Amino acid sequence: MTIESSAAPVAEHPMQSHRLAMLQPSRMSVSRLFMARAIREKWRIRRIRWEIDGHARGQAVYQIDTPTMALSFAIYSFEPTAQGKTGRIIGRSWDMMAALVEGCISEQDLQTTAVELPKLYEGRATPGTLVWARANRSSRVFDHTVASLAEGRQPDIAELAQVCYLMRNTGLDGNGTFGTRSYRTLEADHPLHRPLDAQMLSAYLMRVFSIDLVHHLARERNPQAPEIDPAIQRYLGVGNGSALGLILFVNNHPRLMQQWLAAHQAAVDTACSLAANPRGPDVAQLQHLLERAIAFRQQDRMEYERYADSAMVADELRRLRGRLGEYAQAGTYDGAAPKIAPFAALVAWARQTLHEETVQTFLGLLTELVPDHCDAQAESLSADEEFTTVPDMTVAELRGLVAREYAWTLSLDLDSEVSRRYVWYKSATAEEPRRGPVAEIEYVYNLGLDLPRLARVVLAELEQRPADESTARFLLHHPQYRMIVARIQSLRGLGLHSPHMDIMSEAFVPVDIVRLMNVGLHGIDKARDYLGRNLRGVLFHGAPIPADIEAGADPTWFFPKEPA
Repeated sequence: MTIESSAAPVAEHPMQSHRLAMLQPSRMSVSRLFMARAIREKWRIRRIRWEIDGHARGQAVYQIDTPTMALSFAIYSFEPTAQGKTGRIIGRSWDMMAALVEGCISEQDLQTTAVELPKLYEGRATPGTLVWARANRSSRVFDHTVASLAEGRQPDIAELAQVCYLMRNTGLDGNGTFGTRSYRTLEADHPLHRPLDAQMLSAYLMRVFSIDLVHHLARERNPQAPEIDPAIQRYLGVGNGSALGLILFVNNHPRLMQQWLAAHQAAVDTACSLAANPRGPDVAQLQHLLERAIAFRQQDRMEYERYADSAMVADELRRLRGRLGEYAQAGTYDGAAPKIAPFAALVAWARQTLHEETVQTFLGLLTELVPDHCDAQAESLSADEEFTTVPDMTVAELRGLVAREYAWTLSLDLDSEVSRRYVWYKSATAEEPRRGPVAEIEYVYNLGLDLPRLARVVLAELEQRPADESTARFLLHHPQYRMIVARIQSLRGLGLHSPHMDIMSEAFVPVDIVRLMNVGLHGIDKARDYLGRNLRGVLFHGAPIPADIEAGADPTWFFPKEPA
């Protein structure tokens, strides 16, 4: 579906869910932050064990050598079967499972994990485990690649470009899940101490394994089978599918969202403030990045239901390239020298003229001009999500706080049947987050944070209490509001922690928040949306292969061209 270009109305708030959905991959996306560190420190990734047969059954171990510690990625590979398999978290059958473990994994832990990992929710990780991971093949592309190599030729690029990966991640569980180590307990010099770095390394190693497995199976058929051309290896990422669980993640991690969104905005502001000389390196680099983004969008074969067509974004990026070219040649825009920093002037023009997704794509490119700033910001992303009350805050102060910081709830329809149609719950059989109509679902505990209604109810109750009464006494009378009051007080003064949305409403589109997480925060490319709630895309699309990382690869690896 093609979306016409139009600038976003000025009245819209950047924390509205449909605006957050427009955020694009940037140097602040966790996949790019992780890869930048691995390249800078020249991490060494090598396969030290391979006991997999011609049916893909067996075990493999990869060792990752970083400047401060070694890590192990233990893989348990299975012969594909359709029984119990699904692309969602509820699956009970996978083509591979793996564990990311600190140090060199012992034989005992390797075998213990082989027993515990398939249990999933009933299993328990061994000490020092950071992530449990699962993935399935993209059957058509995987089988096509094996068959092509076995016949002595490279796989067809047009076939690969339909999905751009050999395997798709179906679970990256860490941060305490199943007994894994919480990232908040990781030492300051731990190579994966930043939020989501352990998950990003696990996803990258899924990609490494998928390529090695293809080579192995092809050579089982033909010992002379070639390897995938390195350019094609770089083009292939790892697939990723996500759905409703990310809405609950955003609600449950407001400080992480605040930290990341603030860091992203700070990176954009820093890049926009650069005093870029028309013929200086910043302008030249930005021109190069625009060329990459245009080619990438032009070659994008994916179809999107709700979001902008890549061909349209490519056309608008060409307009940006033209204006930047004018500045590079003459130091002017439309014949006049910019009155503010040149990149800020270009962004201001784009916001008034182009589609928001084009604008956000350009802002993502700008952050690549300030990599050191982004790396420094990444060190402050860790956040304590515990909420505590301020018992001596007066009712008058608390009432003013709610009225001021949750004024956005006043514009929402919270009373109609449409606005209260859904409830969030967990599947009894699969522990999978779901959303369903209240009228059709009985006896479930609502997992969703009904933030707008809670804020309004608390405000109404506060208006009935004496102004000089303490929060402690207010909660003595209304203990049911302790959680929401603690959240409001703990997050006071922060403006980027909670999207402005009513997740109970029929008007709420879940995939907007899924896209914020996957595209903006994770850095996933070609994220196709389905039915307003599911998203499937490619992580590490164009990323260097292990030999490149060890050699200190080009950090500008993203937005790859299709190999010739």
